[in-house]
Amino acid sequence: MINIIGGKYKRAKLKVPIQNVRPTSANKREAIFSILESYALKNSYNLYEDKCFIDLFAGSGSLGLEAISRGSAFSYFFEINNEVLKTLTLNCKKICKEHQFRIYQHDSTQAIDANFDYPISGIFIDPPYKLNPFNNLLKKLLDNNIIQKNTITIVETNNKTSFELVNGLSILNERVYGKTKILFLKKN
Repeated sequence: MINIIGGKYKRAKLKVPIQNVRPTSANKREAIFSILESYALKNSYNLYEDKCFIDLFAGSGSLGLEAISRGSAFSYFFEINNEVLKTLTLNCKKICKEHQFRIYQHDSTQAIDANFDYPISGIFIDPPYKLNPFNNLLKKLLDNNIIQKNTITIVETNNKTSFELVNGLSILNERVYGKTKILFLKKN
């Protein structure tokens, strides 16, 4: 089990699927949200009110649920694995009200085909480390206007994974935590 680390549901326990999931640690989640909140404060942007987050390769849903706990209006979760979906659904029902989340059983490496009811503050992309879908996925998100002007895209990957910046995005911040690299990207 892991805990929500901030906001209204701080310390709430989330189940973690036994296989096929590498949940983002509490330290990394704290760093991610500190960087997001600092950026929003510096730019006089309300990160959470009437905004949504997208959690691709959602797994336990810890990133999208952390956003809900901190005040986000909505989170969208994309997960393809049936067994992982069961745990994700339990976690969402524990933390969220029914009108605060939507789960799509969808391959996150493909074009995301969904209607988002709120402006998108953040997109979390945290695939299994053996995958490297970033260039194609980021290009599709840009081409489909899912990455918006104020959207921050957070990419979590192995620090040895090669990452070529997609035209139209710039790096706001980059952090390395042991074997993990986290990139914060913004639309130009």
